[in-house]
Amino acid sequence: VRVHRGLGTGESALERKQRGFTLIEAMIVGAIIAILAAVAYPSYARHLARAKRAAAQGVMQTAVSKQEQYMLNARSFATSLTDLKATVPVEVDASYTITVVADNAATPPTYYVEATPKAPQSTNDSRCGTLKLTNTGVRTASGGGDNCW
Repeated sequence: VRVHRGLGTGESALERKQRGFTLIEAMIVGAIIAILAAVAYPSYARHLARAKRAAAQGVMQTAVSKQEQYMLNARSFATSLTDLKATVPVEVDASYTITVVADNAATPPTYYVEATPKAPQSTNDSRCGTLKLTNTGVRTASGGGDNCW
């Protein structure tokens, strides 16, 4: 029996050549990855938008708590987050502008806290839009979407 050089245990020359991926196989794998990414990315973007919205709502709830305490101490509502000694975390500030609007001349005095989305949050979460929380606990979203709160 004659053994060919470079071919081990009965391996033919044709079998020896096919050890890597062909261009077609690589293209198929690339197409599968692209399809998975196209399906997964929108879901990921929605998840990030919801997480950022929840963080903004947390800041708004904190401002409401501080506003009620401020009313007990000063007999009027604060007109800014600075008056409330409230800070907006950097990650929330990157996505939302949080404002406090008070009307102390009204009878009874009123206020609301508003979170206006910045780009790209305004695009990624357009179904909710600007969030508003009033002193009476009314929660609204300018986008009219469901489950914004």
